[in-house]
Amino acid sequence: MMICGLDPGLRQTGYGIIESQSNGGIKLIDAGVINSNSKNDLPHRLQQIYQELSELLREYPLTHIAIEELYSHYRHPRTAILMGHARGVLLLAANIRNLPVTNLSATKIKKAITGSGHASKIQVQRAVISHLGINPAETDIPADVTDALAAAICCYEHQR
Repeated sequence: MMICGLDPGLRQTGYGIIESQSNGGIKLIDAGVINSNSKNDLPHRLQQIYQELSELLREYPLTHIAIEELYSHYRHPRTAILMGHARGVLLLAANIRNLPVTNLSATKIKKAITGSGHASKIQVQRAVISHLGINPAETDIPADVTDALAAAICCYEHQR
């Protein structure tokens, strides 16, 4: 099983790809960010996200996509709207390739990864690093990437 976790964002979309191992563990395959140029208009930014995600989907034999559900803070409705655009593009790319998608709330992901649905970004990052056996001294993983990897790990645990 190879799962891609996605943390949608218009400026930066985090992704993380994990693969199940025969011993029941998981292995990090790839992770990073898809950046869109903030100088471009919205349609071009969405196209850029779509094209880069499509490349990843062609490169890896994924069996599943895990994506964080849209969260909206009442003080920042515009942010939620922009994230919704990026999320829609990600869902479209997955659907075109007939990949099943699991939508996960942030609290469900955090609870599965850390044991607490209200964990901080740092706690999620530490838990992801621990789950994947990454040496914390050797890496500086952006929060968007650890959030995406957390979604993938949560999906993996749910699928087992």
